[in-house]
Amino acid sequence: MELGAAVGRAQGGDEDAFAVVYRLLQPLLFGYVRGLVGDDAEDVTSEAWLEIARDLGRFRGDGAGFRGWAATIARHRALDHLRRQDARPRVSPLDAEPLDLPAAEDTADRALEALATERALSLIASLPPDQAEAVLLRVVVGLDAASAARVLGKRAGAVRTAAYRGLKRLARLLS
Repeated sequence: MELGAAVGRAQGGDEDAFAVVYRLLQPLLFGYVRGLVGDDAEDVTSEAWLEIARDLGRFRGDGAGFRGWAATIARHRALDHLRRQDARPRVSPLDAEPLDLPAAEDTADRALEALATERALSLIASLPPDQAEAVLLRVVVGLDAASAARVLGKRAGAVRTAAYRGLKRLARLLS
C-alpha cells in the first residue's frame, strides 16, 4: 500500500493502515531525528509519533506532503528536546545506571548495519548544521527541496544548495 492511501485509511480509523504508515516512515524519521539529537532519538521520535497520531485527522494532502508534515513535527520535537537539554544539568555517566538487556536480534548483520549507520551519522554530524539538516531531510527522509524548505522555514534553493554542499563535503571526507 502506498503512503498516501495508507494515510487516508488511517485518518478513517484503520489501525492496520496506521501501522503501514508507521512502518514506512519510522526508519526515515528516526534517522533524521538521530542526526539532530543523537542517542535520544528514540524518545524524541516516540514523542513525534504521539503528536502525529493525535493530529492525524487535521492533515490534508498526499503521501509526500505527509512525509514533510511528519518531518516538521519530528524536527519541532527534536528542537524542543535540545532546548530542554540545554536548560537542565548534565548527568554524569557514573550517576546513571545502565540497563543491559540482551538484544532481540544479536546478529553480525545487525552489528554491521549499526556501525554503518553510526559512521554515516557521525560524518553527517561533522557538517555545518544547515548542510547536515538539509542532507538528512533530502537523503534520509527523502523529501524534495520544496518540502524540506517548508520543514526548515527556508527557500527551496537554499536547501538544494546546502544539501549539495553537504554531499560534496561528505564525498571529500569519504575519499
